[in-house]
Amino acid sequence: MKDQLSQFGEAFREPQLARSLVAQLKISARAPMRIMEVCGTHTMAIFRHGIRALLPPTVTLLSGPGCPVCVTDQNDIDGFIALAQREEVIVATFGDLMRVPGTYTSLQREKAEGADVRVVYSPMDAVQLAQDHPDRTVVSLGVGFETTTPTIAATILTAQQLKLPNFCVYAAHKTVPQALAALMAHPKVRIDGFLLPGHVSVIIGMQAYRPFFEAHAIPCAAAGFEPLDILQGLLMLARQIKAGRPALENAYPRAVTEAGNPKARTIMDQVFVACDARWRGLGEIPGSGLAIRPEFSQFDAARRFKIAVVDMPPPKGCACGEILTGIKTPPECPLFRTRCTPMDPVGPCMVSSEGTCAAYYRYSS
Repeated sequence: MKDQLSQFGEAFREPQLARSLVAQLKISARAPMRIMEVCGTHTMAIFRHGIRALLPPTVTLLSGPGCPVCVTDQNDIDGFIALAQREEVIVATFGDLMRVPGTYTSLQREKAEGADVRVVYSPMDAVQLAQDHPDRTVVSLGVGFETTTPTIAATILTAQQLKLPNFCVYAAHKTVPQALAALMAHPKVRIDGFLLPGHVSVIIGMQAYRPFFEAHAIPCAAAGFEPLDILQGLLMLARQIKAGRPALENAYPRAVTEAGNPKARTIMDQVFVACDARWRGLGEIPGSGLAIRPEFSQFDAARRFKIAVVDMPPPKGCACGEILTGIKTPPECPLFRTRCTPMDPVGPCMVSSEGTCAAYYRYSS
């Protein structure tokens, strides 16, 4: 173990503590257990820091639906592209969405064909675009979980204050607790514990998971993204599973509280209301989406443009849906490393910086 830890250098700033956590994990995880890290940032951190190599063989880590780009439904991707094809529209998006394949094309290909698609680094950049181009309609693509939704809500409130009639948002936001419930109801999914996402938990707090936990009584632990945070969260889960006493624990108390961030939740609730939403791999989950409230309808791109998108299946042969639910791992997809690579992706899990396929491609042999 000493050699394994030393190869990760600064990632383990307290190697003795890391060794202790790994040793305790080996004691607690003598029986097989399947733990899902819900967050795509966790998936990348686990690979980047070599944490899988430190775990006992009895612990199987599953990557869940925690990559917001990856879980965005095919219909929404096609909707984004349909907006980009309109001459009067400037589409503002984060870079991860550019290369995600739609049914027939992508935002990147549309940009190459002349569409005005611009990569922004902050949601407020889209508001500035609307100010700079009063003769065009700027559509900000709202993709993400509770972490990014408050910032998108802030852009709508800012646009209202500035009286920007040429700014709107295509809202495809999703909420995490409802997805956990959908995973528990899935007939092919077998999970013994959830490593809950750190960033989302900072916003919604541990309280948001309590209805889910009370309904399903499955071990849960919120964790940060440093190696020691992840090991601590996994140890909490292993101990719960071994003892047969599920709990909702917080391994990230320096950032996650019971109440979360009330100001962020207030601004989110002011602009958005819960709605049903379709997830790649999980289908429609009641109450798992966030729609723009009617009082802000002038900023709702879906209402403004009335885009009719035909219901299309995911790319043929792509196993992103099964990978996002932990049913398969990327190497089990017949397209992985053959037809589907980061340079020529078939599905979104190979595109996003938080995608499971991208993590496997980069870090596993």
